[in-house]
Amino acid sequence: MNRIIINLNALEHNIRCVDNWMKEHGATWTLVTKVLCGHRDTLSALTALGVNSVADSRLSNLEAIKATMPASESWYLRLPHTAAIPTVVRFADVSLNSELATLEALNLEAKKQGKLHRVIIMIELGDLREGILPGSLVEVYERVFRYDHIEILGIGANLGCLSGAVPNVDHLTQLVLYHELLELKFNRKLPLISAGTSVILPMLLDGQVPKRVNHFRIGESLFLGTNLITGETLPGLRDDALTIEAEVVEIKEKNLIPIGESSSTVSTFQSMDNEDAVPGQRGYRAILTLGHLDTAIDGLTPIRPEYQVAGASSDLMVVNVGEDPENLKVGDSIKFRPNYSAMVRAMVGKYINKAIFPEIKTFKADLDEEDRVNVPHVIEDASP
Repeated sequence: MNRIIINLNALEHNIRCVDNWMKEHGATWTLVTKVLCGHRDTLSALTALGVNSVADSRLSNLEAIKATMPASESWYLRLPHTAAIPTVVRFADVSLNSELATLEALNLEAKKQGKLHRVIIMIELGDLREGILPGSLVEVYERVFRYDHIEILGIGANLGCLSGAVPNVDHLTQLVLYHELLELKFNRKLPLISAGTSVILPMLLDGQVPKRVNHFRIGESLFLGTNLITGETLPGLRDDALTIEAEVVEIKEKNLIPIGESSSTVSTFQSMDNEDAVPGQRGYRAILTLGHLDTAIDGLTPIRPEYQVAGASSDLMVVNVGEDPENLKVGDSIKFRPNYSAMVRAMVGKYINKAIFPEIKTFKADLDEEDRVNVPHVIEDASP
């Protein structure tokens, strides 16, 4: 049976660890749940752990969050498109924005719904994704401060999300200076500088993040333990909160290199065979019930280091398991550590079961007060 194993004990450990980092820095943070794709049992576990500030980029996931975590503060991370604005205001307490037309539409919709919608205005710092250009800062804020159903929580930025721009101290110092400029210009406090994402965590641990950067949006590193700069596991975090396993349906000794002429146009998907293999070399190959329809195969790393992914078709995957497969047999499972792309593909897909360990009822029953990390509402707790 194919399944994703969601290890709540590992997830609790990582949440606690990240929460301690935030407290040491004097920051608040929001847990980004995109990778969960609205999985309600895991969201329920987050509630039990005291998490009450969560963010997502899909409105259907925010709807699941509001149904499962009704007291939580919700952030919408994707820039709102016009047709989605009524739903954004309904399900998101905070959204990230970079267009005046969108902000005006959010204000009008919030007025219709009788709400005060909070926003972070994103600034372009070099990754070339979302963000207003620094030269437009004063003009944009001057306009938005006039809206009566929009509250500006502060400024924000994304780095490393598109162009691979590695964040540095200069980026963050620049953002702090823009923040100071706006507060002086308008004589108003902007509580948050929301510039911290998972890619910033290595800088945080090295003490390189300015104290004025006081809000983080953390997802990938929390769920996978990953240092996004090096690809290694961040110190203190566990890398087994999310695991993918697939069942063996065949295991046989075979050649490691195809026999006969090969063509890249015959197979729809690229082979990942070991380039070090020589013609005639043989080894055991396990076929698993997992394919490209299920996940991003090139994002899976077998937990056993001697195993190697050879390739996959739409429905089946081949793993080289060495010259001696020991007791591996049909019906057994092979486990993998996924990268972010593989995990998102698997979580959103309908072909893989999602299994929580321990069971949610047992997990909740075993929690005591000191287990609840109480990730704070940034709206309530952010100091000016």
